[in-house]
Order: sequence, then structure tokens, then C-alpha cells
Amino acid sequence: MPFALAGKLLRVRVTSSRVTIFDGNDSICEHPRLTGRKGEYSTLPEHVPPQHRDIDGLWSRRWFIDRARSAGPATVTVIEQILDSQAIEAQGYLACQNILDGLGKNNRERLEAACQDLVNRRAHPTYSTLKRLMAAIDSDAKKPRPVTPAASTRKRSNTVVFRDTVTDVYVRDASHYARNEDGK
Repeated sequence: MPFALAGKLLRVRVTSSRVTIFDGNDSICEHPRLTGRKGEYSTLPEHVPPQHRDIDGLWSRRWFIDRARSAGPATVTVIEQILDSQAIEAQGYLACQNILDGLGKNNRERLEAACQDLVNRRAHPTYSTLKRLMAAIDSDAKKPRPVTPAASTRKRSNTVVFRDTVTDVYVRDASHYARNEDGK
């Protein structure tokens, strides 16, 4: 609703598809009802007070991007994507602050790796997504990588012998079981 009506008692009608705000019988504004994540904004720029439209305070686009540079270029890209995805840029400031201070405060390398993974996947950047990616990077770094043998370029023989300490095991390939021309 417009900032001039803040603090005034208004009536709200919520349907499955719309949210309408009334001052008495007059419809003040109407928005489509959001069905995305909890706490999602649907503020119209003209409803924001003039002093909050172009703020040059502590939190600004430049301030967040400068802080993201200390982690790396992928982190800068993610912060820019978050700020660009908002109708009013300031609505992305809290998410940026949580990412840079909450996730990247003690481990900028992991934050940069998670941001790079997010950019590579072309996924929508959120705090929760980055947190999950960072946890996966952490757990993958702690466990040893499985050893994968190189593919063999030799042609297999009809019978392969595996030597075991207890018994010998003989394995035949598919050609051994192929039917003859007479069907046997």
C-alpha cells in the first residue's frame, strides 16, 4: 500500500489470486497474490517513501559488491543477481548481508566455490541454496574421493580368470552363451 497510509486502519480482501486493500469503500491498491517463498515482496516502487527510494546509507549496491569482491568474481555475480531480481533493490540487502556475513565470514573460499557452482547451474541465487551447496562442498572435501580405474583398451578374451585366495572363479563373456545356427 502507499506509504502515506502507514498506521491507518484499512480493510484487506485476500482471495486465491489477489490481495486488495480498501480505505473504507475505496480500493487503494491491488496486487497479485504471491505463491512463492515465504516473505516474498510485492512492493510497487511508487508506494515507497521518497527518502527510501535512492538511499546512499551504509547498505548500498556498491557496498555489497565491494564486500563480495573479497570472496571472488562468482560471489560478485551472485550478489548482483540477488539485487537485480528485486523490484526495489533494497529488498535484497538483507539476503546479501546474510550471505556475506553468515556464510562467507569464516570461509570465503567455500562461499566462492558455492557461488561458482550456482552460476554454473544457472540457478536462482538464495541464501538457502548457497548454504546447501557449501555444506556439500564441506562434506565432499572431508571424505576421500573414490578410486575409479581407467578404462581398458584391450580386447577381452572369452574367459576371464580371477584369482582368489580360496578358489579360482571363471567368468565367461556373452559369446560363450550365444546360440549356434541350429538353435542350440
